[in-house]
Amino acid sequence: MRLTLASVAVALVMIPFTLLLVVAKMPVNGLDAEAARYLHEYALTHPGVTRFLIVWTDLFGPWPWRIAVIAYAAWLLYKGAPRLAAWAVTTITVGGLLGLALKIVVARARPHLPDPVALAPGDSFPSGHAVNVTLGAGVLVLLVLPLLPRWGRVVAWAAACFVVLSVGYTRIALGVHWVSDVVAGIVLGVAVIAATAAAFETWRREEGRRPVSPPVEGVEPEFVKASDEKK
Repeated sequence: MRLTLASVAVALVMIPFTLLLVVAKMPVNGLDAEAARYLHEYALTHPGVTRFLIVWTDLFGPWPWRIAVIAYAAWLLYKGAPRLAAWAVTTITVGGLLGLALKIVVARARPHLPDPVALAPGDSFPSGHAVNVTLGAGVLVLLVLPLLPRWGRVVAWAAACFVVLSVGYTRIALGVHWVSDVVAGIVLGVAVIAATAAAFETWRREEGRRPVSPPVEGVEPEFVKASDEKK
């Protein structure tokens, strides 16, 4: 029953992604085109803002998140939490590969704008930056939640949401992605995290551990208690 409910929850998250996938296979819609035109005009007339957006999108690009998650996973291995480390690396790896595979399958062209302010290789749907920032921020928050007080958990989720949305905005504002690309990337990242977190929670319960809500307590709050006991 628990696994069924988790599967239904993931399926519900994927519904909007499926709708966006249909949009991506159709001619460019009005929202995508209008947002691209307006933000491109703004970028051309505000070069200082554009330079900042380029720095921001590179700072929180895919590889910094991958490195951060792998580094945290290495620390978890050192602390004796191999399953938690495997969950973190598996989540960001599977999500990234799935996003890359979808790019190849959908093969949606990136925006073609006059006098572009930024360029990006490959296809457009879904946004790789949006997928990876969602995966990276989500995984790290779920790992650190057990270390935080109640108010700190709210701050952590708020910060993660801000980073995800801001990076998504940079991809549209720089003219390298459509709005639907970015939304699809975020939805896909959320779906992957939801799926792997649900699988991890199912394993925990099969091991006889108490049920937890990962968005509130993290994926394995027992790890913090075990670390404290060792100290």
